[in-house]
Amino acid sequence: MFRKLTDRILVSPQISVEQVGEAKAQGVTLIINNRPDDEEPGQVNGAEIEAAAQAAGIAYLAVPVAHGGFAPWQLDGMAQALGQAGDGKLLAYCRSGTRSTLLWALTRARAGDNGDVLAAQAAAAGYDIAPVRQIMDALAGQ
Repeated sequence: MFRKLTDRILVSPQISVEQVGEAKAQGVTLIINNRPDDEEPGQVNGAEIEAAAQAAGIAYLAVPVAHGGFAPWQLDGMAQALGQAGDGKLLAYCRSGTRSTLLWALTRARAGDNGDVLAAQAAAAGYDIAPVRQIMDALAGQ
């Protein structure tokens, strides 16, 4: 269920409390929740995932992204999370994994990573970053 963007970055659709243990077994040291609570009926809210993560010894950070787009504070939050993961793996999740992947790509482009490489990494995990590619290129040009 977890898809690999890089050796250290995994993305996923909505995770369950039970999957926190699976994340721990795969070396995840930080879970980042990119999904707003109550986005759809029956979804597991962030507080439940946070409690399970803490019980498993995994750090947790929420940087919710609504369907309206990405804001600078969200890129800052993802950048902080990427730096905070240390030597372990980071697992980012949202409804489908797409927003997490797009936020990762935007954050890495802003940090100077090559857009073509990011696009290839996302594609290998089954995600298309085309919706944010122009923004990525603009961020990389700053």
